[in-house]
Amino acid sequence: MKIRIGFSLTYDCPQPTPMILNLSVHFSRIDDMIVPDHLLADPPVPLTGFRDSFGNWSTRLVAPKGLFTLSNDALVRDSGEPDIIAPQARQTPVNELPDDTLMYLLGSRYCETDRLSDVAWKLFHHTPPGWARVQAICDYVHGHIEFDYAHARPTKTAWDVWQEKVGVCRDFAHLAITFCRCMNIPARYCTGYLGDMGAPPPYGPMDFAGWFEAWLDGRWYTFDARNNVPRIGRVLIARGRDATDVAISNTFGPNTLKNFIVRTDEVDEGASA
Repeated sequence: MKIRIGFSLTYDCPQPTPMILNLSVHFSRIDDMIVPDHLLADPPVPLTGFRDSFGNWSTRLVAPKGLFTLSNDALVRDSGEPDIIAPQARQTPVNELPDDTLMYLLGSRYCETDRLSDVAWKLFHHTPPGWARVQAICDYVHGHIEFDYAHARPTKTAWDVWQEKVGVCRDFAHLAITFCRCMNIPARYCTGYLGDMGAPPPYGPMDFAGWFEAWLDGRWYTFDARNNVPRIGRVLIARGRDATDVAISNTFGPNTLKNFIVRTDEVDEGASA
């Protein structure tokens, strides 16, 4: 299948404002890009690309004073296959984990393992280690949290969402990640495009999506505590410890986000641009 992805973000900056952006499709999907997701700036400004410490493609720029729009429009080829389900995937003992997974056992800005460790062990100590344990965590989080855009806020942590029982997709992911880490399962945050392909209505407004990956049996597997069913058409943008590492924009000065549009739609196989 082919998926058209893109966005348009308009900022109002009272002064020239440096920005760091995570808006480019992850390098692991580069071979799937039919039309590249070149970032466009209006008015034009110099763009500098770099790889961050997690390997994500990032961009630096200085937004001019006034209205400033960032956008792209791309076409990506996708298998159309749903997220993999692997019930037999085993949990790897901590002493056997690869070195590069160990950071994903630790607490981070939005994932307070120290505050939720006792809660996690009380809830999940009886579950079989491995896939079944991660799925039990997703089931719990999916049932514990009510999805509501009105309750989104940039300071909400896993501890907050566990207590408040309401949030958006990133909050579902943060709580599930935290519980996984508390149970000695490496887990990392993912952000990207996820459309409504294959999902029943009603459909909400399109946005960038947050989900997570857990390390089981020698590889990373995708989990989604918000939807809690296998989905098709995920297009990864970035991975990190939590939403801090994959923020779509970090702005270093006052600004107002005036417009925010995200697009992700299946297109006819005959489409090429």
